Amino acid sequence: MIADLFEDQFAAALAAAEDESISPAERTEMLLEIAVGMQLRPKGPAQLRMAAALCDKALTLCPAGDALLRARVMARKAAAMQAIPSDDPAALEEALALYREALPLFEALGRPEERAEAELNIGLVLQTLAGMNRARITDAISAYQRALRVFDRSKYPQEFAILQNNLATAFLSIPLSDERAKMREALAVQAFEEGLRVVNIIDHPVEYAMLQNNLGNALQYASSAHRLANNLRALEAYDEALKVRTRQTMPLEYANTLANKANCLQNLPDDPEHPEIGNHVNLRRAQALLAEAREIFIAHGESSKACILGETMSQLECELRDMPLANGSGVASCH
Repeated sequence: MIADLFEDQFAAALAAAEDESISPAERTEMLLEIAVGMQLRPKGPAQLRMAAALCDKALTLCPAGDALLRARVMARKAAAMQAIPSDDPAALEEALALYREALPLFEALGRPEERAEAELNIGLVLQTLAGMNRARITDAISAYQRALRVFDRSKYPQEFAILQNNLATAFLSIPLSDERAKMREALAVQAFEEGLRVVNIIDHPVEYAMLQNNLGNALQYASSAHRLANNLRALEAYDEALKVRTRQTMPLEYANTLANKANCLQNLPDDPEHPEIGNHVNLRRAQALLAEAREIFIAHGESSKACILGETMSQLECELRDMPLANGSGVASCH
């Protein structure tokens, strides 16, 4: 039903684009507006490809003298290509080329916000391509930093927070193989905390939860001498994220944070002041969280994530069975 609606809208837009009683500029604007609507809440890759096709048609109609309108259409097509899920880098590389072609036009003719948004998206594309060994992560970091010249903390708190999150994840994606690894980890934690200074749970709940979840991950996996303190801070961050990420409203995000919290609990003693007591209670808590997260992943078709959690749960069960009881005796091991 929804797919048919999009197809009807797509066909009607292409038909209207042939109406020569309307100026080319107006037809271009119309196609651009419909493409934006298709991208806001796409139901799948097909709608994103339709949006990109409408942008292609708009580019053929766009008056040669309206360079800014052309740049806006190119950026919209790039956003559609960027959002299409695929392991093939071709769509991302096309999106990157479109953003880079539009960027100087935004710089010359557009608003600063348009230029900054293009830089933000260039950073995102480069970061994804870097994960495929098709780009340099340092170029993504540079793009984010250029976007921050416009999207500052006072006027654009949401964009600032998103950029800080992106910067932090970019820092953390660089292999920890050189002497600057600890510095990058510290910069990542600092970036997450910078983002959290400008957003709050009431006005920016999604960004707040994203930053708290990712801050927890950064703290949990940091190669620091203060491991216990970091894990306790990470646990607090996950609990903050879970105030927004609920099973009812954001099930997959909720499950991701549950899994992250479970990993953290596995490395925390039951009583931080007496770590010699062990962590039997926290391991059981971790097991329960992993079971709930796995159930959600299965329900939403995330089979690979569910499989990973299932393996972790089995390992935990073995660890718990190998633990000595309170009287010092052991129980049969799981192998």
